[in-house]
Amino acid sequence: MSLTIKLHVTTSYLNLNLNTSKNTTKVANFKVKLRTKPIYHCDPLLSVVSNNSAMHASAQPGQPAIRSSLIDPDGGALVDLVVPEGKKASKALEAESLPKVNLTKVDLEWVHVISEGWASPLRGFMREDQYLQSLHFNSLRTQDGSVVNMSLPIVLAIDDETKERIGSSPNVGLLGPNGDLIGILSSIEIYKHNKEERIARTWGSTAPGLPYVEEAITPAGNWLIGGDLEALEHIKYNDGLDHYRLSPQQLRKEFDRRQADAVFAFQLRNPVHNGHALLMNDTRRRLLEMGYKNPILLLHPLGGFTKPDDVPLDVRMEQHSKVLEDGVLDPETTIVGIFPSPMHYAGPTEVQWHAKARINAGANFYIVGRDPAGMGHPTEKRDLYDPDHGKKVLSMAPGLEKLNILPFRVAAYDNVEKKMAFFDPSRAKDFLFISGTKMRAFAKSGENPPDGFMCPGGWKVLVNYYESLQTEEASQQQAVFST
Repeated sequence: MSLTIKLHVTTSYLNLNLNTSKNTTKVANFKVKLRTKPIYHCDPLLSVVSNNSAMHASAQPGQPAIRSSLIDPDGGALVDLVVPEGKKASKALEAESLPKVNLTKVDLEWVHVISEGWASPLRGFMREDQYLQSLHFNSLRTQDGSVVNMSLPIVLAIDDETKERIGSSPNVGLLGPNGDLIGILSSIEIYKHNKEERIARTWGSTAPGLPYVEEAITPAGNWLIGGDLEALEHIKYNDGLDHYRLSPQQLRKEFDRRQADAVFAFQLRNPVHNGHALLMNDTRRRLLEMGYKNPILLLHPLGGFTKPDDVPLDVRMEQHSKVLEDGVLDPETTIVGIFPSPMHYAGPTEVQWHAKARINAGANFYIVGRDPAGMGHPTEKRDLYDPDHGKKVLSMAPGLEKLNILPFRVAAYDNVEKKMAFFDPSRAKDFLFISGTKMRAFAKSGENPPDGFMCPGGWKVLVNYYESLQTEEASQQQAVFST
C-alpha cells in the first residue's frame, strides 16, 4: 500500500522549549550524569509487551509478510562503513601507521552519522564538489543522475599544522577525543574552509551567538578534508544510553519484525508533553483511517550536540521512558531511538536533513511542526526564521518527494476539558498556551502545571532535574563565598 497524496494542512504547534542553565550530558571522555531508566528493559529491539497480536494484524495467511521498508534509502542501498570483524585488526594497524587527524566530540558524532548510513549515499566526509553542491543546492547528484537531499555540509575541518603533517599522504587515521583510533579516511582531498560563506548559506545569518557555529566552526581550522570513511567500530558513548542508539539498519529490521505497513517519525529535542502525545496518537489514527493496518511511531529524539540551555539528553530519555510507562504512548506501536546527529538550529535548512535521515531509517511519513530546528535570534528579540517556512520547504525540497509530510495541528491546554486538545478558534478563550519560559518557571519553582498537561512521572523527572541544578548552583555560590 502506498499513499499518493501529501497532507498539507495549515497548522502549527505549541513549541515548548524547555531550557536549562547547564548541560550535564557529555560525550566520550566527558563527564556524564546518569539518570536514565531504559524504556526497553532488556534488548531494545524486543517488545516490552507480551501480547504481540496487534503487531501482526496486517499479515494474511498465504501472503508474504508486509515489509516496513516502503521507502528505499537514498542512493538505493543503505551505507554501512563499519569495518567487518575479520578486517578490524589489519585496518587498525593501517590506521596506526598513517598521519593522524584529531576529532572533536562533534566530529565524532558526524563519524557516527556517516558510518551507520544516516547520510546515505554519502560515504565519508565531503570532498569539495560534494560540499559545494550541499552548500549551494541543498542536494547531491548521484552517479546515475538522480538527486538526493543533503541540506547540511558534513565536513571535517583541520588546521594548518595538521595539513602540513599530512603532507602528500593519500590516507589519514582518525583519533577520537580520548586519543583512541576511530577509523581511516582514504583518497583524501583537502580544500579551503571559507567559514563566512558556510555560515551565511547554512544559517542565512552571520550574527554572533549561533550555537553550532561557536561550538564547531569558529574554533575550527581553515581547511576541510574529505575522503572515504572506514570506521573501526560502531561508535559508543558509554553513557548508559547506547542501547537506544539504533542504526538505520537496526530500525528497518525492527519495523519489519513488527510488520509495520507505515512508519511515521517524530523528531524532537524537548521533553514530551501531552500535546506532543496527542499529535502522535492522532497521526496514527489518521493513518489507520487511510487504510494502513499497523502504523508504527518512531519517537526519535536528537542525541548529538545541543546548546547548553537545552534539557540534557539523559534527562529527556528518562522523561520519555515515563511517557511510555504511564501509557501516554503505546509501547506496542512505538519505537524509541536516539538520532545521533548534532543540532545546528538552522531552521528550514536543517529540517531537510532531519527528514532525509529518517528516510534512510525506513520512515515514509515525517511529522513537522512550527519553526522546526529554529531558535530565537541570538542578538534580537525575534525568531531567527519564519515559523511556517520549515513545513513549506519540506513540501517542495528536492530529493524529499518520496517522503509524506504530516504537519502539526495546533495543540494547547483546554481549560474546560482539563487536558491538551486541538485548538478550537470558536472558543479561543478556553485555551491556554504555556510558553517555554512559563514552563521553566513551573519546573524551577516545583509548581505543578495544569492537570493533564504532562504525565506525572515525566513532570517529576523535570522537577528533579531543575532541583539538582539549583542545588549545584547554590553549592558553587557557597564555595565562592567561602573563599
